[in-house]
Amino acid sequence: MIKYVGPFFLVIIFFIAFPGHLQAEVSTEEFLLEQGAPPPGANLANCEPDSDKLNPVVLVPGTFERSSQNWLTLAPELAKKGYCVYAMNYGLTHAGPSTGDIADSAYELKEFVDNVLQLTGADKVDIIGHSQGGMMPRQYLKFLDGENYVENLIALVPSNHGTAGFFGLERLNSGTADVTSCKACQQQLTGSEFLENLNQGNETPGNVSYTVISTKTDQVVIPYTSAFLDGPDKHISNITIQDYYPLNPAGHQEIVYDRLSFAFVFDALEHEGPADPERAVK
Repeated sequence: MIKYVGPFFLVIIFFIAFPGHLQAEVSTEEFLLEQGAPPPGANLANCEPDSDKLNPVVLVPGTFERSSQNWLTLAPELAKKGYCVYAMNYGLTHAGPSTGDIADSAYELKEFVDNVLQLTGADKVDIIGHSQGGMMPRQYLKFLDGENYVENLIALVPSNHGTAGFFGLERLNSGTADVTSCKACQQQLTGSEFLENLNQGNETPGNVSYTVISTKTDQVVIPYTSAFLDGPDKHISNITIQDYYPLNPAGHQEIVYDRLSFAFVFDALEHEGPADPERAVK
């Protein structure tokens, strides 16, 4: 004789029969919660983009930065335009956030992107990074198969070819840690073994569109031209904001709040290929 089975017991039986479902739900919650407090408009598990054509956007902060601070302005701007935004943190050591070995941080980015793709069902993401956060994703693209899962890499003042000295990196530090104890800082010095390996051969691999946005007043990536990448024009756009507004004072830190820089970011997101600065400023 079959007795009545209440809905509570049916739920229990379902999760016993299909444990992977419960595990996936818990994993999704953990993946978002592990990032800590997000910037406004980011890391919403139930986000739906305004269009199926919009890739999820992954935001990657710079050295000594957390996404909640780094993307305080851009994240809500992206959300207003209908993008689903996912902001990560990485490379946490005793020296501070985003200070760990950059190769290890690239693995963290890979895991984060994998989770975003699983959560959203998208085939690819667009990555926007600041400083180290604009350079580190290239390690993921080049050595961890990331080129197959990224459509755009948009980098604000990235340390692609390093900086001339520690004094620039010290400007990023609040004084809570010695930059000499920051592995990522050492790896971002011009001529470091890490950068030599990253930049050997093709700097812009895969069918990825690369947009670099630099500023002549950069106090950290010195010279500012070390942010630029070599590659075919159809894949890479190297932009200096003063070429389009000579009096723009935005420096290394201020560029993540700069409206002109945002125009280049959205131009890259909204069109096929890298940003076209002439089109963006019309």
